[in-house]
Amino acid sequence: MFPVATLLISIGAISGIASFLAVLMVIADATIANYGDVKITANEEKEYELRGGSTLLSSLMGVEVFIPSACGGRGSCGLCKVKVTDGVGQLLPTELPWLSEEERGDQVRLSCQIKVKNDMRIQIPEELFSVKQFTSKVTQIRDLTHDIKELTLKLIEPDSIEIAAGQFIQFQTPEYELTDEPVYRAYSASSPPSVTDRVEIEVRLVPNGICTTFVHNHLKEGDTVTFNGPYGDFYLRDTNRKVVCIAGGSGMAPIKAILHDMLDNGINRKVEYFFGAVTKRDIFLVEEMRELEGKLPDFKFFPALSAPLPEDDWDGETGLITDVLDRHLESGEELEAYLCGSPGMIDACIAVLSKRGIPDELIYFDKFA
Repeated sequence: MFPVATLLISIGAISGIASFLAVLMVIADATIANYGDVKITANEEKEYELRGGSTLLSSLMGVEVFIPSACGGRGSCGLCKVKVTDGVGQLLPTELPWLSEEERGDQVRLSCQIKVKNDMRIQIPEELFSVKQFTSKVTQIRDLTHDIKELTLKLIEPDSIEIAAGQFIQFQTPEYELTDEPVYRAYSASSPPSVTDRVEIEVRLVPNGICTTFVHNHLKEGDTVTFNGPYGDFYLRDTNRKVVCIAGGSGMAPIKAILHDMLDNGINRKVEYFFGAVTKRDIFLVEEMRELEGKLPDFKFFPALSAPLPEDDWDGETGLITDVLDRHLESGEELEAYLCGSPGMIDACIAVLSKRGIPDELIYFDKFA
């Protein structure tokens, strides 16, 4: 009988060799392979000559065509979808979780996962050609909670921006100890469209997060930073339906922008805003929301703590935000919903909203993991 130990050693050796060869292939592709100059044709009319070898996402960024990517190109958000009609290989395993059967059949790909190795033809939404790169100055860094900072970015070049309430930008983190190349991350603007000379964003600290660590530990007032945008279709629809807003953590940002935009434009619709936090130290902008309750004629704010501490002396709503929502939500008829927060929170809230009869097409959300 073949010894078990020998079998295990053989399997281990084969696995080790396979892993080693895979690493060598990655290194060779990144450092030895020379794909030369290639041409990307976008929407059958725009042509870009560039050096091959990088991902389609970064290659397009190099010619100032910006594709949205909440995760900065790590393949973990699924936002950077483009239609590639020619010049690309088969689907990669890293793309499959993000593409529906219909998208796969329609030649949709994740631009952060495919490399530009030869001439390529793509189709992207026309509005992406108007996305701009902005240089800005950090004029204020404000602590909203123990782990959320608000940045005010004063525009330098261009000196103004047109952005819809609820849209997001991609903030560039420069090279520093956690990254050897610039990295982009997506953040919703918390400032309303009426403010055109600056953008405010809220950045929550994520342990070992490249961008959040840079913002919380290294960024200073007076620094110059780069971002591009605006992106996204998370904005208040022009209807007469009642509005339900749900957010947690830095998901406050786009909801705040939408509420201030309603005030600026005299939009008098019924709005109920449910904001979830864990303890009192995790909740913020309560006073600002209470002020909006006095200014917007039919707005109600429901802050809730899921695990208040005895010292919090909290007399407001308690429980998971889904529980609070379930207690207060009326029938889903004539309602539309706007959600921003973690994927888990959003999925749980969608279940409650659907149970109350709100159709999927009237539930709008931004998931930022």
